[in-house]
Formats: sequence, structure tokens, C-alpha cells
Amino acid sequence: MGGVVPVVMATDVISLITHDHREVEALFERLKSGRGDLAATVAELHALLTAHSRAEEDRVYPHLDAHHGVEEHKEAEVLLDALVRAEPGTAEFRQTLQQLADAVTHHVQEEESDLLPQLAESADAKRLQELGKEFQQRRDEELRALTVPGETKAELYEQAQRADIPGRSQMDKQELRDALRQSGT
Repeated sequence: MGGVVPVVMATDVISLITHDHREVEALFERLKSGRGDLAATVAELHALLTAHSRAEEDRVYPHLDAHHGVEEHKEAEVLLDALVRAEPGTAEFRQTLQQLADAVTHHVQEEESDLLPQLAESADAKRLQELGKEFQQRRDEELRALTVPGETKAELYEQAQRADIPGRSQMDKQELRDALRQSGT
């Protein structure tokens, strides 16, 4: 029997979370290697990490004793915002990327060695599937909100460049959005 074998992705919450962890690790490797469009990769990393964190906090952590995980998410968010603002290829970019990768790697190791096994012990297969569905829906909702066409930082920056908005290279995404709104573009 030839043909293409369909890939069936696991839909339990633990498999979904660990799959995201591997995706994030691959994005870090791409950024560290300097391959491809670094700004686009940073935007992809920002969207995935943010959506993943919010889905965990809203749908998974309430079922665990995971206060430390929320604190680590906040730390990663601050570093992620700094990475988005940093100019790819600069020392600041490389340093911020390394700090973020270290923080996220530590968090992933803790989550995969402590929190996820705790969840596996406390929930049956049906509940893990239900949590997986809730996690996936929340994650996808966040990803859609974070990746609106014309709303990436790079796209907003290009619009600000066309509108000749001063100081645009130092602005974060929200500041670019506000400046464009004020300029009427």
C-alpha cells in the first residue's frame, strides 16, 4: 500500500505544549544562526511565545500549582519585548536573544520535568484531551490577534517609514501603531 500516510497530531494538552516548546527551540536556533529574515523570525517567536504563555496561564495553570511559571512568563515577556525592539545583528540583539533563550530553556525544563508530569498524574486521558482542546482554542485565538495582516512590527515600521514618522526606529509596536493613528495613516 503506497501513498501518503497522514500525520495525526496528538491533541492532549501535554503533547500540544511540548510541541510548542520544540517549535520555540527551533526558532531560537534559527535566530542564533542568523539565517533568514531575522525580523520575521522574531515576530513569529513573539506571536508563538505570547500565545502559548497566555493559553497556559488561562487554561492549564489553574489546574496546577504554577505560580512560578506565571512569573517566568512575565520575565520572558519583558525580554521578548526587548528583542522585538533590538536591531537584528547588533550586540544588543544577540545579548537579549541569549537571555531570552536561557530564560525560556529554564522554564521549559522546569515545566517538562515538574508541571507536566504533575498534570499527567492528576488528570485522566479524557481530561487531558479536554484541556488540550481548551489550550489549542485559546492559543489559536491569541495567534490570530497577534498576527493581524498589517499589524506586525515590521509592517507597522514600513508604514511609519512611508509616512516619514520621526523616531520610528526606536518605537515599539504599540508606539508605531499610535504614531500612525495620530498621523492619519
